[in-house]
Amino acid sequence: MLLDINGKMVSATEECVGPMRLSQEPIQVLLVFAKEDSQSDAFWWACDRAGFRCNIARTPESAVECFLDKHHEIIIIDGRHSRYFEPEAVCRMIRATKPSENTVILAVVPQKPSDQEEPSVLPLLCAGFSRRFVENNSVSACYNELIQMEHGEVRCQFKLRACNSIFTALEHCQEAVEITSEDHIIQYVNPAFERMMGYHKGELIGKELTELPKSDKNRADLLDTINNCIKKGKEWQGIYYARKKSGDSIQQHVRITPVIGQGGKIRHFVAIKRPHIDNNNQLHKFNKEERYSGEHSHSECYSLRHRDRRKDSMDDRSVSSRSSDAPSLQNRRYSSVARIHSMTIEAPITKVINIINAAQESSPVTVAEALDRVLEILRTTELYSPQLASKEDDPHTSDLVGGLMSDGLRRLSGNEYVFCKNMSQSQLAIPVTLNDVPPNIAEMLNDEECWEFNILELEAATHKRPLTYLGLKICTSFGVCEFLNCSEATLRSWLQLIEASYHSSNSYHNSTHAADVLHATAYFLRKERVKSSLDQLDEVAALIAAAVHDVDHPGRTNSFLCNAGSELAILYNDTAVLESHHAALAFQLTVRDSKSNIFKNIDRTQFRTLRQAIIDMVLATEMTRHFEHVSKFVNSINKPMAAIEENSTSSVNSDCEGQANIRNSPENRLLIKRMLIKCADVANPCRPLELCIEWAGRISEEYFAQTDEEKRQGLPVVMPVFDRNTCSVPKSQISFIDYFITDMFDAWDAFATLPGLMEHLSENYKYWKTLDEMNCKSLRPPPPS
Repeated sequence: MLLDINGKMVSATEECVGPMRLSQEPIQVLLVFAKEDSQSDAFWWACDRAGFRCNIARTPESAVECFLDKHHEIIIIDGRHSRYFEPEAVCRMIRATKPSENTVILAVVPQKPSDQEEPSVLPLLCAGFSRRFVENNSVSACYNELIQMEHGEVRCQFKLRACNSIFTALEHCQEAVEITSEDHIIQYVNPAFERMMGYHKGELIGKELTELPKSDKNRADLLDTINNCIKKGKEWQGIYYARKKSGDSIQQHVRITPVIGQGGKIRHFVAIKRPHIDNNNQLHKFNKEERYSGEHSHSECYSLRHRDRRKDSMDDRSVSSRSSDAPSLQNRRYSSVARIHSMTIEAPITKVINIINAAQESSPVTVAEALDRVLEILRTTELYSPQLASKEDDPHTSDLVGGLMSDGLRRLSGNEYVFCKNMSQSQLAIPVTLNDVPPNIAEMLNDEECWEFNILELEAATHKRPLTYLGLKICTSFGVCEFLNCSEATLRSWLQLIEASYHSSNSYHNSTHAADVLHATAYFLRKERVKSSLDQLDEVAALIAAAVHDVDHPGRTNSFLCNAGSELAILYNDTAVLESHHAALAFQLTVRDSKSNIFKNIDRTQFRTLRQAIIDMVLATEMTRHFEHVSKFVNSINKPMAAIEENSTSSVNSDCEGQANIRNSPENRLLIKRMLIKCADVANPCRPLELCIEWAGRISEEYFAQTDEEKRQGLPVVMPVFDRNTCSVPKSQISFIDYFITDMFDAWDAFATLPGLMEHLSENYKYWKTLDEMNCKSLRPPPPS
């Protein structure tokens, strides 16, 4: 308990900031421990003894979700074991959120033997931790740590939060406020002061008052009189003429109050100024200039405040001025802490935020609160990643998303994962030209323009070399050799080289998958709306990207490679590791030998354009940006085209000039190509049922193999549900279709018109649902007894 200045007992969660009394609910604590043990129990009981509310999170994701819901004052992260999660990474995730600004984060670190040197605390501080606690499972030790934090950092942060509310009030105050140091150096001015005097705060802060121009309308001894008064700690108020930036004088009513700080000394002076109310002409002129500055300063100023709080009440002057002075509303929505005057380039997201800020001012409270939530979402980095339900609710989806949409835990270990390349050539003779293709294979290739084309039959007939044969047929159909000015022999050599660089030992990511994606890409390119949107360079880039998009794939996910500390993960900084490798290796292989260099005869400019298009499409297959690509396609192409169709006066010609303009813009052609290869890459659920089942079995086997290896090497298991002994393949397919496939193919179908694919998707989904309802975990239902 504490005593306030009047001798009244104050509870530990009640504080005074100047004359302001602040109260708080019981302190909330979040424990982030992957496993329950004596240490987590000790902190739990310590919280109970201290009267604190306590939550426990087992994973980094649930920790962030819980914190954003509760806004805990204290977070305790288990840093003793990096096996489950990296404590620094968890801390950074939490610190990346706005509410963590005033949160105390404690790292629990392991005890070190007495003969070992004490480790530096700097890495923890750099990661965002406030302090550390050496593991001690004594409840009393944990209790003492909590109480020290409450009376130290937590109380300081509590006062800082209170100061934020005070500064918010100053920012919205109608009177001009200027705060100077004891040496009369300007430390703060509010927006009202800027509007009154015509300065930006960047021109004022850090300057002494004596450096600013003075009005010659004051009597000679007025400044000395003011200084003598306030130096004695007394308040001064009166009429004072100030000179604006424009050179004009303005008559003000001024009140200057000394602020007593540490040691009983004057530490600051607060000056509150407003136009002198008796001078009607001056007041009218000020209001007119305020409106002008409000109209022009909005486009120059940037507000990055973490939250904009609406006032519940306003005085009469405020209401009348706002109703008659609409442009100045935007200027009043201003943050002293975050306005960046030196910026000369305004990002589009900043413009969006500024527009929303302006709209909030004249909106009803309910609308303004909704817009506050919009602003919070816009200020996050994961704008396109939907929030999942808890892992317990849907473990299959959680594991799929975790495995496909993250780059692992960034934990480097001694377990270096090296690719086992299978570069052996098949015994099957590769044809010199298409005319030399064996009759049975040629007959199969006659159906390659059909969506139901059976790539697995081609795989068997070509002895697992379908990419070369199908690639020759498709590239000939699209005139690739003519576009690249290369011979069919060069193209054949290139296809052989690329196919040999796929790992035939992989159950899924092999050259058959590449051929399958190439087939889907060609099928999509032949659809009328796609064809009319792209030029031949786009088509050639798409076909090449499809062929190389998984070259040298090791049969393991990005998360696995990051966790294993593979050379590739280190090379590509744990970011889009495989996709970057596929794109880079494809060009390395291509230009290595003139016999297989399909780019050797095109000019430099065309090559650079083609290369960039191929790289962009290969990188688009990386799943961490899946929802970003789909959302951009829907919002930039689907919705505008649908709006044109709805508003079209001609129902016959819905594919009008306006839609063509949307499709053919460079930005939207890029989105179309990304969407095309993304859909081609994961089109298995849209294939005929038998093909769908086979591909599901192959990808499941690859994930099973990864889980087996993770367990052998002691690595984090990225997708625990893909345990070959317990996994339900139907559930995994249902989750994949629900989360990744349905929305994406709905959008692609709306653009490219693919009724056959959507019918297959529906039938396949029903098949997996039926198996799941039968509690069947395998690819096919059990035989009838």
